[in-house]
Amino acid sequence: MIIDFHTHSFPEEIAARAIAKLSGPSHMDPYTDGTRSGLLQSMKEGGIGLSVLMPVATSPRQTTSINRIAIETNEQSDKTGLASFGAVHPDNTDYRIQLRTLAENGIKGIKLHPVFHQIYFDDIRYMRIVDCAAENNLAVTIHGGYDIGFPGQDFVTPEHILPVIKEVGHKKLIAAHMGGWSCWNEAEQLLACTDIYLDTSFSLMELYYHSGKRIEHLSNEKFCRIVRHHGADKILFGSDSPWVSQKASVEAIRESGLNENEVKLILEDNAKALLK
Repeated sequence: MIIDFHTHSFPEEIAARAIAKLSGPSHMDPYTDGTRSGLLQSMKEGGIGLSVLMPVATSPRQTTSINRIAIETNEQSDKTGLASFGAVHPDNTDYRIQLRTLAENGIKGIKLHPVFHQIYFDDIRYMRIVDCAAENNLAVTIHGGYDIGFPGQDFVTPEHILPVIKEVGHKKLIAAHMGGWSCWNEAEQLLACTDIYLDTSFSLMELYYHSGKRIEHLSNEKFCRIVRHHGADKILFGSDSPWVSQKASVEAIRESGLNENEVKLILEDNAKALLK
């Protein structure tokens, strides 16, 4: 079963507005409409057995409602093929309660996005959240590197991720976009061979801005080198749907030059082990 460890969706009533708001700064069009029905159709096309949703709390007041929806989503996972992480904002003073509630309700992890929060990842507020997540056996996925919608903002580049790895030592920390979108050399130098997982989302695909200019992506050669340097057992498949095609993302992994065992670890086994 292929597991897509990095997807997004929005409620039907706000999906169009949310996609429009996000696609404006990023200057690119999404592959789906951002709804759950759009994601389910994409999963069918791509042969995806389970998609893990990665919600982000952009303000502290959103956290409770996001986590309620995550819990409700996971109650239906066996029927829908959709699972969800929860979310915590670094300014949530009740983060311990939020994390404990997620763990008690079977949620497997949370998503943090320091660029959206405009707070560096090695800030003490994130350190506390990651440490508390570890206490509750919750994985933590973070956006890794720059963000296409916020050019030049380095809130979660590898130099800000490494201190958290060293200080907190959480064994279920996951850096999206191969550890550092648009700064993959730095990611390989600083993060390879640490305990962190990397996900493949938005890293291998040949994508384009509205203007037709190509969006930076990893070459197959560099991707394979990073995978083998870091260890294929620490790489998770992610697409970042709705922004890219899940089917094309799977094909990119299979055609990257990795061997059959490495591909199976990335598309299936590593996520199964992490999610239990």
